[in-house]
Amino acid sequence: MSNTLHFDALVIDGHCDTIGEQLSGKRWLGDRSSEGHIDLPRLREGGVDAQFFACYVPVPYQRHGAATHAMARLDQLHLLAERLPEQFVIARRADDIRQAKTVGKIAAIAGLEGAEALDGEIGLLRQYHRLGVRNLGLAWNFRNAACDGVSEQRSGGGLTEFGVAVVPECNRLGMTIDVSHLAPAGLEDVLALSEDPIIASHSNAYTLCDHPRNLTDDQMVAIASKGGLIGVTFVNSFLRREHPELTTIDDVLEHLEYMLAVVGEDHIAIGSDFDGCTPPTDMADTTVYPRITGLLQERGYGETTIRKILGGNFMRIFERVWK
Repeated sequence: MSNTLHFDALVIDGHCDTIGEQLSGKRWLGDRSSEGHIDLPRLREGGVDAQFFACYVPVPYQRHGAATHAMARLDQLHLLAERLPEQFVIARRADDIRQAKTVGKIAAIAGLEGAEALDGEIGLLRQYHRLGVRNLGLAWNFRNAACDGVSEQRSGGGLTEFGVAVVPECNRLGMTIDVSHLAPAGLEDVLALSEDPIIASHSNAYTLCDHPRNLTDDQMVAIASKGGLIGVTFVNSFLRREHPELTTIDDVLEHLEYMLAVVGEDHIAIGSDFDGCTPPTDMADTTVYPRITGLLQERGYGETTIRKILGGNFMRIFERVWK
């Protein structure tokens, strides 16, 4: 029963760092691997129709060469689409995701993880959009030209003047704004400035696990009140403070159910952070997705709610924001 619903539903994973594996030469994502968490064959096996791919800039490049490194990751995503056009497409509009599912392709949602990649230049934001980038994560963990990340939250800093310029430009271009990793003051600024709904692509509930990367109930309600969503993530240290190495899929469901109770079924999605995290012990890779659907069914959630969590809520955001 769960497999039927799962593979019929539109399934979207809100975050992974997998393209870095291809850039480093570890593996080609068109081939099934026993390493890492995501590749195209395993996405298909897991029934994942669209995957956010973050162009993350590692710490050594964040202060020198950030834009170059982000472009190198984006280039790898384009190479995958160019060399496997029958399997993979970079989505620029919501309809691209629907069409990809119809013909059996996997859709990529290209994103930046950290405004370091903009090098303080608003024109680069426009260039990334022209290249298919549709999601901007304003921060990783540290300070950049636009904002402070969660590791800098002691300063109480919100958006810089550059960051204040970035938000309306994202709205104008049609690019989702992602506040996972953003310091609390910056989140407040984005909520005040953005005319579009925003997302926290991979963050959990602070009430259940008091990690600084997680969101308080008030923060989740604020995001939801503007039409946004929060993606439950598989990062073991965001699921359980004590003995994160013992986390299981049940911990993921605990956060998911708690967050549903706080903000409702229209504002929850899933953002695994595969290939950028240590996941629960029984969630080896992206082929675990049908099991999530099955567990939601076993716990009494209806088809409409499950479809929203798996991808419907992301699609609502894309239809509203992307141009």
